[in-house]
Formats: sequence, C-alpha cells, structure tokens
Amino acid sequence: QVQLVESGGGLVQAGGSLRLSCVASGRTFSSYSMGWFRQAPGKEREFVATIGWSGGDTYYADSVKGRFTISRDNAKNTVYLQMNSLKPEDTAVYYCAAHRSAAVWVTQGRSYDYWGQGTQVTVSS
Repeated sequence: QVQLVESGGGLVQAGGSLRLSCVASGRTFSSYSMGWFRQAPGKEREFVATIGWSGGDTYYADSVKGRFTISRDNAKNTVYLQMNSLKPEDTAVYYCAAHRSAAVWVTQGRSYDYWGQGTQVTVSS
C-alpha cells in the first residue's frame, strides 16, 4: 500500500512558476513509476508527465513539453513537477499517481494503482 500526498499548488500569474511535490509513504517508493495528471473543471482528467523508477524514462504531454519537468528523489520518497511559463489553461487540480508495472511512459490513468488527493493550481491571466 502506498499513500501519496501532494503539495505546492497555489495561485500564480501567467508566465510564473510553481513546483509541486508528492511525498509517498512506504519503503518501496523506488519500485514505482510515478505520474502527474490534472483535471480542470468540467473536463476529463488528463496525463501530464511520467517518470520511471530510476529517474529516467520521462515522458510529457505535448501541452506541457518544454515547460514542465518531472523528477524524483528516491531517498526522500518524493516526486516533483517543476512548472514554468504557466498559462491560464494549466489551471487544474494536479494529482500524482504510482504504478508498479514494468511498462514505461504509461499515460493512461487506469493503469495507475495509487493516487493522491490533489493540489489546486490556478494561473491568472
């Protein structure tokens, strides 16, 4: 069992930056691949980024490529999402998620086993 707790959301102006963090409980964090997803009001949840268990094998949605960076620190049981050049359309609740499959670049939410409660990101124009 893994519990995930996100933090770092908030209100920022367009063009600004935020760094989200997701801390995982348990001793097996390094065996999980991690992902970030987001859901805007009235829209379906969408994939943002994923990272393999070792910190490699990163993959991004086209909408955030070049602006967002996913990383992890296995010693701290934490995955990060650095978000730069934020746009109003990035406004959403951001969720981190974990899966144990051997597959990489997993973008389907249904493939993830554990989810955090989410953190709100609001980008004003």
